[in-house]
Amino acid sequence: MPKIRRPSHASSWYQDDAGVLEAEIDEWKAAVEPQPGLPARAIIGPHAGYSYCGHVMAHAYVHIDPTKFKRVFLLGPSHHVFSRKCMLSSQEEYGTPLGSMRIDQEVYAELKATGQFDLMSRDVDEAEHSLELHSPYIFHTMRGQAAGYTLVPIMVGALTTQTEALFGKLLGPYLDDPTNLFVVSSDFCHWGSRFSYTYYNREQGQIWESIKWLDELGIQAIESGDPAQFAAYQEEYRNTICGRHPIGVFLNMLQHSQLRHEIRFTHYDQSSKCVAQNQSSVSYASAVVRVVEP
Repeated sequence: MPKIRRPSHASSWYQDDAGVLEAEIDEWKAAVEPQPGLPARAIIGPHAGYSYCGHVMAHAYVHIDPTKFKRVFLLGPSHHVFSRKCMLSSQEEYGTPLGSMRIDQEVYAELKATGQFDLMSRDVDEAEHSLELHSPYIFHTMRGQAAGYTLVPIMVGALTTQTEALFGKLLGPYLDDPTNLFVVSSDFCHWGSRFSYTYYNREQGQIWESIKWLDELGIQAIESGDPAQFAAYQEEYRNTICGRHPIGVFLNMLQHSQLRHEIRFTHYDQSSKCVAQNQSSVSYASAVVRVVEP
């Protein structure tokens, strides 16, 4: 029997009933009109409970043509375990209520051979939600790949800008393979005293408008494709973008690809619109990355 990472957040963060879950994702996708000229080679999407961000994720996933890809790289942050490295799963498959996805052991072997990746236990793997919350969406989307596909889950630790550049250099060449899809998992601003972050620019209006303005500055930095610009933004505002390190790695990957890419954000939302200091919210955004033809 293969070693399978169980969908430990099903029934609490999203539906564990396969029929209900599939219907929800179908409905969210059907409600989105894909933007023209955006065939995805990578996406950025949130990882909160689906009742909060499932509709936002759809604005990224509808741009994926599953017939083009044989492998899905999934990069997400660590919320529970501190590491200065990136970490690989110790399991052989990722389970979802819809079915399981096989982990690409060939690519894992290549990454392990660099000596830069740590291995996480199944308990650590299953405690983390940033990768799991994308798994049902990936499974649902990639069913259109009749030839089959594999998954490359990577948990990204608390990296410095230097190690973001290191891992970007290691992973960048995989962008040049047109059969590789990349999924970057990140929520945006976590605002409120419970997150120890209450930055408020009163010139922008209500608190929620200040949060939106702050997130939009970060979105603009990411859309620039320049890791230094995004790092400078984070240095100035310390925005609580939990996937800032996976995003930083991906922006550095772009610097080591032979292809030119464009990042375009397609949707933005907040869990609630804060108007008082005792309130809190989390922001969610989706983006699509396409290859720009020479």
